[in-house]
Amino acid sequence: MTETCYTKAMNEKPPSTSGPGTPGLVARITRAFKGEPWSRDEIQTFIRTEIDLDAEEKSMLAGVLDVSETQVREVMVPRSQMVVIDIEQEFDEILALIVESGHSRFPVIGEDRDEVLGVLLAKDLLRYFGTDVAKEVTIRKLLRPASVIPESKRLNALLKEFRASHNHMAIVVDEYGGVAGLLTIEDVLEEIVGEIDDEHDQEEAEFIRPDGDRNGKPSFAVRALTRVEDFNEYFGCELEDEEYDTVGGLVMHELGRLPRRGEKIHFGGFEFAVVKADKRRIDALQVQRRKD
Repeated sequence: MTETCYTKAMNEKPPSTSGPGTPGLVARITRAFKGEPWSRDEIQTFIRTEIDLDAEEKSMLAGVLDVSETQVREVMVPRSQMVVIDIEQEFDEILALIVESGHSRFPVIGEDRDEVLGVLLAKDLLRYFGTDVAKEVTIRKLLRPASVIPESKRLNALLKEFRASHNHMAIVVDEYGGVAGLLTIEDVLEEIVGEIDDEHDQEEAEFIRPDGDRNGKPSFAVRALTRVEDFNEYFGCELEDEEYDTVGGLVMHELGRLPRRGEKIHFGGFEFAVVKADKRRIDALQVQRRKD
């Protein structure tokens, strides 16, 4: 090797493992998929075993595959946990609800939750905050049309609709035309980039399960989507189930708002503690019997 070539070789740096020299995610996948088309199972195996993909990339790719088969009913915010605005509510009441929930969009209902009149964007109302005309604002004039979708719709199709229409919320209806829940674009995206399931997530597959003793009393882990009638059968009790189908919906009704993680409420001879929740729904509860 000549001195010139040797000097050039010594001065050249190896490709960076984290910089431009490393093929991006798309390039690595494209390179791996060259040749004959792969089946879904083969792609899933690749995602699980490909050593060049980190945990976050694997989770995202798995999510992309899942949205093509996941139906709206599987991930929607159920009817009983929807945070809604009544068309007759006053400006101050609505403002308090917006601040309390932290949401940016709200279904506005008439006589009941099956009568969705439209969607109110918080920004459309907040522009009047502090003005002389705030008390005279008519909510009905601020409503935007509600996008209505069947609960059987697949998430990948819904995501395309969200992008095309620029709507970020859809009202979900069942086969009889009744409101079943709602779904936002954030919910769909969370299915793609959400957290990787762990052992705790696997345990949550059961709607009700014993969860040891706390303060000397038996404790139970209860999913918020547990039907009230199933809860009553399990515990031999008679919680009201005429208006609210799920335990999470009943807890929201008793509290009067969407509870925060760690909050507790007592009714029907039980203590309900919220152990998992976000800004849109309750996910999991811890339940203990108590003497009221």
